[in-house]
Amino acid sequence: MSDERERKGAGAEAEEGEVEVEAGEEEREFRHIVRILDADLDGKRGVAHSLCGIKGIGRRVAKTIAVSSGIDPLAKMGELSDGEIERLRAAIKSAEKRLPSWMLNRRKDLITGENKHILGSDLLLKLRDDINLLRKIRSYRGIKHERGLKVRGQRTRSTGRRGLVVGVSRKKLLAKTKPKTGERGK
Repeated sequence: MSDERERKGAGAEAEEGEVEVEAGEEEREFRHIVRILDADLDGKRGVAHSLCGIKGIGRRVAKTIAVSSGIDPLAKMGELSDGEIERLRAAIKSAEKRLPSWMLNRRKDLITGENKHILGSDLLLKLRDDINLLRKIRSYRGIKHERGLKVRGQRTRSTGRRGLVVGVSRKKLLAKTKPKTGERGK
């Protein structure tokens, strides 16, 4: 081992694999995947773009949360320190207080009447519960959901025909209409 040190020279006293860190410089480790609210976020993307991977957070809400927590929305998610990630988590959990009411995804809740911002799997559960409630009370929208039709007033004559039978093929149609050869002159 002493022979290796002599060959490297006097200036290289650190062993292989060690990185010398100057005073005042923090060593940051790049994370390819950052886990926030049961969602794996891509560390190579910007903070605002990466936050869109959480259900219930879109581009506009993500940028607002990043700015309100004091983090640059264009910084890479994998380069954030643990403290910055914790600030981001706290900002996401307190999104109802940070965002204006028109930006929340659950305004005037049917049961409580509150303005809320629901995230993750809770959002999917609430949506399913709302649709089941509409079906149960037999509202117009609930019946449309039951039948698998368009709900928001779109026309259904020619579009929205997913999952139905395609129709009769051309050969079968021609075979039925074509008369047999022996029955012409009778």
